Amino acid sequence: MLKNKIYILILLVTVGVSSCSEYQKVLNKGKAEEQYALASKLYESQKYNKAIQLFEKITPIYRGKPQMERIQFMVAQSHYNTKQYTLAAYYFDKFVKNYPKSSKLEESAYLSAHSYFLASPVFSLDQKDTKEAITALQNFLYKYPESDKVAEANENIKELTKKLEKKSFEIAKQYYHTEDYIAAIAAFDNLLGDFLGTSYKEEAMYLKFKSAYNLAVNSYIFKKEVRLNNAIKIHERFKRSFSKSAYLSETEELLQNLNNELNSLIALKTETNGL
Repeated sequence: MLKNKIYILILLVTVGVSSCSEYQKVLNKGKAEEQYALASKLYESQKYNKAIQLFEKITPIYRGKPQMERIQFMVAQSHYNTKQYTLAAYYFDKFVKNYPKSSKLEESAYLSAHSYFLASPVFSLDQKDTKEAITALQNFLYKYPESDKVAEANENIKELTKKLEKKSFEIAKQYYHTEDYIAAIAAFDNLLGDFLGTSYKEEAMYLKFKSAYNLAVNSYIFKKEVRLNNAIKIHERFKRSFSKSAYLSETEELLQNLNNELNSLIALKTETNGL
């Protein structure tokens, strides 16, 4: 039994080495037709990385020939299947531009958009790719409104939009926690303006008010009145939007402090003017 297992192992290793040597021989010294045939065979066998190497080798030879359409699609699909999504998006985009009458046009347009979606990084990183993914998916929906991928594309857009929302919210929160209150107020305004139905709205308005509060009470005298009034108005909008918010017990106390500060400031101005 043990001898049989050893024999099978030796046979498998021998076949593997033979296969690799055949691949290297075709890759380095094979004719274009042989490389194309082996690349197609490897692609069908899901050995995508090896297929890609051969496709790259024959691309200059087959450029402008009928086989090139199939080669470009297989190259794009190979990158997609090996999770190289940025490259997949690039090659699917290229295919769409080069073969506008292809039977695989809609499929390639979707896979391009979906590759951008899959390449989108976590929210804490730069979101340039996320924005590109949303644009690509929206373009796909515009071109193919009857596609069976419409529902999936819309879900992808929602997921990407939530990622941008979270990024925007975390940036604003970071400004708040580092006590850069002017930047925090501007960042919360951007969040609330860019994402009207954001799930972060209550917390964003609460932290915007606290930013305005801290900015006002710690301001120099010549800026204080304007900032106190501004903070009071921000609180009014917050209370109007969330009349039952759990934050109100805290914010009402802060509002009282603002009014006290404002009254003291007005009294001081009146007294100074009277002198």
